[in-house]
Amino acid sequence: MRLADRPGMERLLESLGAKPVAKLTETNTFFDTAEGLLKSSDQGLRVRVEIDEQGNRRSIITHKGPRAHGQLKSRSETEVEVADPRRAAELLDALGYHQGVSFEKRRTRWSLEGCNVELDTLPFLGDFIEIEGPSDERVLAVRDKLGLSDAALMRSSYIAMLWSYMREHNLHTTHIAFSEAETKANAAAPASA
Repeated sequence: MRLADRPGMERLLESLGAKPVAKLTETNTFFDTAEGLLKSSDQGLRVRVEIDEQGNRRSIITHKGPRAHGQLKSRSETEVEVADPRRAAELLDALGYHQGVSFEKRRTRWSLEGCNVELDTLPFLGDFIEIEGPSDERVLAVRDKLGLSDAALMRSSYIAMLWSYMREHNLHTTHIAFSEAETKANAAAPASA
């Protein structure tokens, strides 16, 4: 869901007794065949590098299966932690999965009633909230508790939204970064007196 007031949501999470878990900076790099077989079958393959506030790094290969039908966005995920993201990319390339677009994301993870509440910021797109939990019922209960029961659920993935943004704004890059988005935003802002 889109998040209009991130500081307000953080205050609400604190007041509800949610526990801050991690502040992460991520780089997500997506892979596909030359023909785009994964994308055309609603699957995803990525290498994610997470860096926490202490500088600890974690690299994960993730395969996401097609979306399941239901009210909430759900799909099977298989993850493998790897020591070296460059070697992981080389392995995927050797298997016929070539590197495509990558994007940065800033994520703050909270824990509330058995669910992860993810506050995400993406270049160009702004702030979002994701709630991940053991069941649809638990996720919907946390969503209600956060006052988001009327918030529109987004069906598109972050990468799909970023691809759309890039097409609409005629931007051509394979790495979507905060520095580029911040530069464009500053260039578009009116000069202050």
